[in-house]
This record gives sequence, structure tokens and C-alpha cells, in this order.
Amino acid sequence: MAEVKKGPLFITNTLTRRKEEFIPLNPPHVGMYVCGPTVYSDVHLGNVRSFITFDILYRWLTHMGYKVRYVRNITDVGHLVDDVDAGEDKIAKRARLEQLEPMEIVQKYTNGFHDVMRLFNLRNPNIEPTATAHLIDQIGMVERIVKNGYAYEANGSVYFDVPKYAEQYAYGELSGRKIDELIANTRDTEGMEEKRSPLDFAIWKKADPHHLMKWPSPWSEGFPGWHLECSAMSTKYLGRTFDIHGGGMDLKFPHHECEIAQSVAADGHAPVRYWMHGNMLTVNGRKMAKSEGNGFTPEELLTGNHKLLEKGYSAMTVRFFMLQCHYASTLDFSNAAMQAAEKGLERMMKAVALLDTLKPVPGEAVDLAALEQRCYEAMNDDLNTPVMIAELFEGVRIINSVNDGNMAMDAHGIARLKGLFHSMLFDVLGIQSTIGATNGANDETALDGLVKEFIRMRAEAKAKKDFATGDAIRDRLVALGILLKDTKEGTTWERA
Repeated sequence: MAEVKKGPLFITNTLTRRKEEFIPLNPPHVGMYVCGPTVYSDVHLGNVRSFITFDILYRWLTHMGYKVRYVRNITDVGHLVDDVDAGEDKIAKRARLEQLEPMEIVQKYTNGFHDVMRLFNLRNPNIEPTATAHLIDQIGMVERIVKNGYAYEANGSVYFDVPKYAEQYAYGELSGRKIDELIANTRDTEGMEEKRSPLDFAIWKKADPHHLMKWPSPWSEGFPGWHLECSAMSTKYLGRTFDIHGGGMDLKFPHHECEIAQSVAADGHAPVRYWMHGNMLTVNGRKMAKSEGNGFTPEELLTGNHKLLEKGYSAMTVRFFMLQCHYASTLDFSNAAMQAAEKGLERMMKAVALLDTLKPVPGEAVDLAALEQRCYEAMNDDLNTPVMIAELFEGVRIINSVNDGNMAMDAHGIARLKGLFHSMLFDVLGIQSTIGATNGANDETALDGLVKEFIRMRAEAKAKKDFATGDAIRDRLVALGILLKDTKEGTTWERA
């Protein structure tokens, strides 16, 4: 049987707007940075889609033999309300509303973020730095930018001088914005009197006396600008130039555009060779947003406790649904689409379970190497997970044909088919199975972990006095044959 050719990988580079062959700066090592969450609220489903995209990239690069250093940050200071240079810090605002210390808010929602990532089976990054732990690095970068003449101080704040930078470099290159059009479309905002240009942005902000999160610096007691942390931390852990930077398309401007400008102004190097951006999630054709009333939290999606949901869906169904659309395309959520994904995943899992029961028959009637080759070609074509899944369904057809006696396959072929599903479905696509993928103690461990996650979500809902959600979680578990017992020591579970 022919050998499978595994490369090369092509990815769409947002910076050049072309699909390009991925060639690492220092092979086999790959430096990859992804913008993480601002931990002031629960992660929403659109965030989950973006993080799944780069989880797939991380898995595929690792599968291809690269040694990846994956850095994904936690924003725990500096991200102001409405993403502008004035107003209240999002974390400080939530702390005031919940009557907690800002770092309590940070810990609470960081824990929640990690819980959701585990629920959807995302691999942990190699490094997860926080903004507050890298203030010295950020202050050092501000000092380099000021020294190089691309920033200025005003009343204790430091602003990046965009027009000065644009005299020499292409500000707006990533997002396709032109500086003249940007100036024409700006409007007066609070703090504008300190800026030389409406396009300038804060890289250090002086704190007012009532601001909760502030630190000493050469300019004032204050806090770093939101864009600064990613430039400082990516440089610290990946170098002045690294391979891949990812995030949602909503971050292209101004966040990623400002990252480029800061890094170039500080160190004279374009920081990233390949920029990648995932597209948005819509609901019944409309953008997912709290204001639209169509923004699902993962908890609501799993329990079905939302007016737009006909039922709850498992985390793996959601992951499978998201991977049936290319990361760069808009993905539209609907109950019909989710139910189709649920049926498709069930069909695939049943076929995978059959692999352990197939009886070898001499003579192989299918070229599995060609099937494997098409899987590699799909993933190497800019992570084309929809095509990969279509090829895996061809594998499902083969399994069912062998099981029905309509196709012959020897023991080597069955083993190769098992290997294909283990590597492509479980390892690369990150789908977890409760049918045939694990057994015995491993099955019980997986089930225990999932039930405990539901128990945690239920306890959090009850703490918020959201008893409807708590009851919905309990009822959903009962329907699945799981009974909860509330005691003074906590909640336990047993099979019905």
C-alpha cells in the first residue's frame, strides 16, 4: 500500500491576504501566540469557536511533528469598557458590581474559562501569561517606544504617535485600513484633549484616584494599555519575530494593528510572519450578541435553558458542529444544524465502535492510503476540517460495508482504519467519544469528570439564585440516568 505524503501545510495569512505555505522560522520549532480572554465575565460561545480553531491548529502542527510553543494570554488589567482609552477597567467595573476585589474577579472567571476549555476538550497552552505578572516587561516596551520617538507623555499618560509611525511604516496594513480614512471617521472621545491625533492610543494610562488597579511607573501611577500586553508577552516568550499569531476577526483592528505598530516601534521588527483570524458565529442569520438576546453561554447550550434552544446539546456535539464549517467562514447556529450535527456525530461514533467487532476477511477491497492522503490534504489546505470530516464519513461507509459483509478487509486494514480514526477524529479534531473510544476504568473516569462539571455549573447557578438553570441541569442529568444527592458535604452522584 502506498505511503502517505504528509505535507506541506498551507494557511491563509491575513497580512498578505493569500494562502501561503507555512515555513517555520526555526524548524522544527514553531512559536504560536493566541489572544486569550479578558476575565471579567463568563466565556461565550463565539469565544469557544475561536479557541477551538487554534486548538485544531496546535493539534495539527503537533501531529505533523513540529515542536510548538503555544502561548495564550489572560487579560487581567487594562481592557477598558468599550475598548477605548477612557472609562472604567472592565475587571474593576465587574468587581464593583459584584462587591469583590478585582483579583477575585480575575480568579473566578479564569477558573470558569479553564472549566469551559476542559469541557470542550481543548489542550492547554504551553504558557499562559497574565498582564499583571508582566508589568515590568510592558513598562520596558513603553520606554523603548518613547526612546525611539514613536510615543509621547501627556499628563502622566503615554500615547503611541500613530501619524509619526505612519510616516515610515504601513499602519493599517493588517486590517486594510487607510490612515486618511481612519482620521476622517474618528469622533471626539473622552481624553482626546491629551492626544495629538485622534488615532493615537494609550500604551500607559495614568489612573485617577478612584481607579482600583494601578502600579508605579516612570510616568505616573497607572496601568498599561490593553494592546501593550500582547506585544510585550509575545516578545518575551517567542522572540521579536515569531511564526503565528491568532485571534478572532474582531481583533484585527485596532488590537492586532496596534500590536504590530508597538513591536515595530519598540524593536524595529515586524513581530509576526503569519496572522490567522477566525470568523464570527451567528444565530439564525443574525450576529450573536447580548443585545440581540441570542448570545448563548456554554452552560445554556448544554442544559437547553435558553428561549432559542429546543433542547440541550453535548459539548462534543457543539465541537463537531463548529468543525463542520471552515474557521474563516461565518458559522450560523440553529437548532436544525445542531440536531443534524448530533445525528452525524452519533453515526460516526457507532461506526468507530464497530471497529472492535469487525471480523478480518482476507483481501482488501479499498485503498485506505488514498483515504488517509485525502485527510492530510484537507488539513494541509488551511485546516479544512469540513472536508476532513467528509473523508471520515467515507471511512464510516467503509466500516459499515465491512460489517454488513459487503466489503472484505484483512486484519491489517482494520488496524489501519482504527489508526486513522484515532489520529484524525480523536487526536486532531479533538472529539471525545463515550462509545468505543474508551472502556472500563477510563470510561468511568471520563463520566465522573463530566458529571462533576455539571455539578459545578449547577452550584454556580444556585449561588447566583438562578434556580431555573440549576433545576434544568439536574433534570437533564436525570434524563441521562444520573441522580444527584445534595448533602452538607457537597453533591454526589450515582447511576439511576
